[in-house]
Amino acid sequence: MNVFDWLSNMDMPVEDKFAIVEVRFKNGRKEFFRNVDKLLLTTGDAVVVEVPNGHHIGHVSLQGELVRLQMQKKKIANDGEIKKIYRLAHQKDLEKFEEVKKRELPTLYRTREIIRDLKLEMKLSDIEYQADNIKATFFYSADDRVDFRELIKILAGEFKIRVEMRQISLRQEAGRLGGIGVCGRELCCSTWLSDFKNVATSAARYQNLSLNPSKLSGQCGRLKCCLNYELETYMDALEDIPKIEAPLLTEKGEATLQKTDIFRKIMWFGFKEENTWYPLNIERVNHILRMNREGKRPATLDIDIVEEKVTTGPLNSDLDQMDKKFKNKSRNKKKKKKPHGGGHGGGNANAQAAGAEGTAPAKEVHNAPGDQAHVGGRPQQQQRNTGGGGNRQQQNNPQNRQGQGQNRGNREQRGGGGGEGGGGNREGRNRNRNRGNRDNRGGGQNRENRGERDGQTPKPENPQ
Repeated sequence: MNVFDWLSNMDMPVEDKFAIVEVRFKNGRKEFFRNVDKLLLTTGDAVVVEVPNGHHIGHVSLQGELVRLQMQKKKIANDGEIKKIYRLAHQKDLEKFEEVKKRELPTLYRTREIIRDLKLEMKLSDIEYQADNIKATFFYSADDRVDFRELIKILAGEFKIRVEMRQISLRQEAGRLGGIGVCGRELCCSTWLSDFKNVATSAARYQNLSLNPSKLSGQCGRLKCCLNYELETYMDALEDIPKIEAPLLTEKGEATLQKTDIFRKIMWFGFKEENTWYPLNIERVNHILRMNREGKRPATLDIDIVEEKVTTGPLNSDLDQMDKKFKNKSRNKKKKKKPHGGGHGGGNANAQAAGAEGTAPAKEVHNAPGDQAHVGGRPQQQQRNTGGGGNRQQQNNPQNRQGQGQNRGNREQRGGGGGEGGGGNREGRNRNRNRGNRDNRGGGQNRENRGERDGQTPKPENPQ
């Protein structure tokens, strides 16, 4: 509701200056008053003005030649009915006016209670007290005529004031209360919009908007005022768009209009049997319409789209066949790569023989895919207890001990041996474990072998 005075930098003679000033009151309400005393006023000054049966305080919002233009726009005649400005408001006037405005909110709550008691079909939205505290204006909205004579008597007797009831529309009510719109900005009716024009649903239809009342309605419950802002631009753009009153007739079938881009001038059509929409420019649509009027039907809607479908069809089928072909090959390769169960140390038989004869070190042993036994599709390492005696005999051989020392550096070669004689790599890996478990894993046999090697008689074992 703020106005920019774009003529304020121009020096006008005081005698020729327009003598009427625009004054703003609560919630953006504006009226015109005559500056009969030629007071030096600036925008924003608080002035005491004349009102029927009293005085009121407002703020100067506009003066000069712009006021003349505003009066011509609102069709207000420059006659003797325009009230005058008394003087500039003093500090005591402003303090008294602040005390009077404190009565507005309690009066609003109390009046709503009285309206509920009287069961009146009206909605009270705002109250404005005059600065002289002798009159109050009650703003309300209602769908039908309301008999508020009894209400006026109650209000005048309870608040000791003169009561004026003023009915306003729902748009004006939203402007007085204010709020934030769905666009994230303050409502237009409470910031700059002063005159409300009629908004019809045809405005939304011309702009291809969804006819959803919840989306098209503003906080006032009526259609949004912003629907008229771009309506003229859409009307100018729609002059080039052909009117489609019936489906387009083609040899393939009837094509129905699905969507229209007004500014890009593109129209989408689709067949009932398909879910694909075909975008056509307005030249192509006008050409098809002329053919239909002559009794002819085009083969397709858009030649380019049809050719693209024909060329890409066989190519896609070939790709599908190639995918199936290579997919089967990849499955066969996976089946071949699966290792089979190795039984009992089939791949490490040579390692056992070499360890017994002392001719081949363990690091030269190469494990075959069958070195590990598979149970349930997963590799299973050599069981420790199976063939434990045979492993101990190979450990007693000095040459095997050398091979075991070499296997310590090659622990990454962990070929799983068979059940009997688990292989040189396994012996080097389990040497430390076997030393601690001699009593459980063939310990008696190892002690006999160790005694025979040293030339000593083994001691009898503890019966416990």
